[in-house]
Amino acid sequence: MHPDEIDRIYRNESRKVYATLVRLLGDFDLAEEVMHDAFSAAVQKWPVEGVPDNPVSWLVSTARFKAVDMIRRRKRLAELHPELTRRVAELESLNGSRADPEIQDDRLRLIFTCCHPAIDPKVQVPLTLREVCGLSTEEIARAFLVPASTMAQRIVRGKAKIRKAGISFSIPSLTELPNRLDAVLSVIYLVFNEGYSASSGETLTRSHLSDEAIRLARLLLELLPHPEVSGLLALMLLHESRRDARTDDQGDIVLLEDQDRSRWNRGCIVEGQQLVEQSLRTGLAGTYTIQAAISAIHAEAPTSEETDWAQIVALYDVLLRFGENPIVELNRAVAVAMRDGVQFGLEIVDRLMLQETIQQYYLAHSARGEFLRRIGRHAEAIESFEKAASLAKQTPEIRFLQKKIAAIRSISRPT
Repeated sequence: MHPDEIDRIYRNESRKVYATLVRLLGDFDLAEEVMHDAFSAAVQKWPVEGVPDNPVSWLVSTARFKAVDMIRRRKRLAELHPELTRRVAELESLNGSRADPEIQDDRLRLIFTCCHPAIDPKVQVPLTLREVCGLSTEEIARAFLVPASTMAQRIVRGKAKIRKAGISFSIPSLTELPNRLDAVLSVIYLVFNEGYSASSGETLTRSHLSDEAIRLARLLLELLPHPEVSGLLALMLLHESRRDARTDDQGDIVLLEDQDRSRWNRGCIVEGQQLVEQSLRTGLAGTYTIQAAISAIHAEAPTSEETDWAQIVALYDVLLRFGENPIVELNRAVAVAMRDGVQFGLEIVDRLMLQETIQQYYLAHSARGEFLRRIGRHAEAIESFEKAASLAKQTPEIRFLQKKIAAIRSISRPT
């Protein structure tokens, strides 16, 4: 067995194992503890016995039995609370292996649990990202532009609410699904974003997360064929189509305008475009469908220069009618710069920079630096790129920004 195999399985499958254990045990903390115990057992046994045919089922089974032992050790079974007694009996009666489809659905079950209406809407999405997808509190805090300590408190409150309210770990009925749809879609998209452009680390992407988000969206679409579910799936497929062209052979970032569009995945593009059209025809399109329509315009354009930037700006205007969003406004500024000229985009970004949250968003400083570079204000451009680099947490992004700074300095140096 290759020494990195268990690490790979942990990265790709641990949250799937965890979701199943949460359903079986009804306890977040116990599930986390026995999941790690199961992986510790795998480290000891798999190098000798080999990796099981179904490692996820093996890990779930091992963790389940460890949970039984742990509960028994904590207190003699005869003295246990009736609920714990029942739980032990259920665990012992379960088969040693579980069907893959049941395990696959457990993450969606847990997402719906974390997005229960009884839980504060501000807590639903962060809680799901932490418990279902395994993102760190710091990663989630960056996604929401809030301090990590604030986010940690929200997550703790969410777990306590599930425990105290006795919220079941199940997929709701069809009549209940719409009430949780917005939060569930938000979670799936944030998972995709973390996979498509990791918030930190040595690589640009975490492909297993984006793959999982697309899989969950397909499963959700089967449960609830809603236009916005189609729109979200379309958006993710259209973004995913560009994956292979987003980095060069050295793993360095290639911007959209410089990408080799022949490397874009046409299958993803065609499916995404079809889903966008279906959603728009319903007349019920929301924010995900509008964003997908923007991505579809990029997918149709032979080059960056031939992109219909006027239509993209118009679609961003539609998005802003759903509510103020500084990230949407920043993306609109880039489109305005392409349509009307860099100076117009820069003016929008400068206004956005008056907001405290956007000041901590490295892509805002990066966009401003690029605008300043293009109009020859090199000293200011360097300052903006340096600020962006100080805020970025991902190695490829930092490397990209440092190269930008070096390139500007090389042309600004007196001869």
